Amino acid sequence: MNHRKPRTKKSSKAAIGFGIAATAGLAMTASTTPAGATPGTSRFPAVAIAVDMARSHADRAHVNQFDESFKIHEYGPSVAVAANNRATAQSVGCSLDAPCRSIALSYQIVTTAGRNARLVNASNISSAVNEHCPACETFSGAYQFIVATPRGFGLSREARAELASINRQVDALKASRLPISRITQQADEFAQRVKAVLDREAARAPRGNGGDPLADFAPTVTMHRHVR
Repeated sequence: MNHRKPRTKKSSKAAIGFGIAATAGLAMTASTTPAGATPGTSRFPAVAIAVDMARSHADRAHVNQFDESFKIHEYGPSVAVAANNRATAQSVGCSLDAPCRSIALSYQIVTTAGRNARLVNASNISSAVNEHCPACETFSGAYQFIVATPRGFGLSREARAELASINRQVDALKASRLPISRITQQADEFAQRVKAVLDREAARAPRGNGGDPLADFAPTVTMHRHVR
């Protein structure tokens, strides 16, 4: 008697596996929107996540440290948006004769649209720590801007140019030897200038057409500031 093993339908299993992988890939694509993407290009609202951080660590080997982040995330109509912005500065173990200086500044801009635009899950936190560093200068500033509009729109060329100029000025603080109190003042001034640019842009954004009461609201720009 000839006992033959049943043939495995490899092609069917391969097709099923490919289908699962493809579905997972499509789900991931549909659930995220890359930073800088043109608003409103997707047929379906997306879930968007923006995460930015500036981190500075000064010690005896690296006495003067500075880090800055200045990012723009443009999202169209979204089901949900999470925005996380962090600035962390540390000064560790420097002596009284040679104190450390550590500065971290993070500016995050997020634009979103639609009926859920004002429900952004926003987190904006800064932290400044001196560890065994009594004479050290340590400062962190986190600035977050949430732009909510009824309908998707993109920042104008003029606005981008202004924001790029502010970014360069923030970066120029790396070479500054101004006291921390003055650095804080300048960081706040830059934030107010960013807010003014975004306020102007939001004012020209398309309004709701009245067909959806939940999406028929005036555009808003919310700024979160956390400094340490």
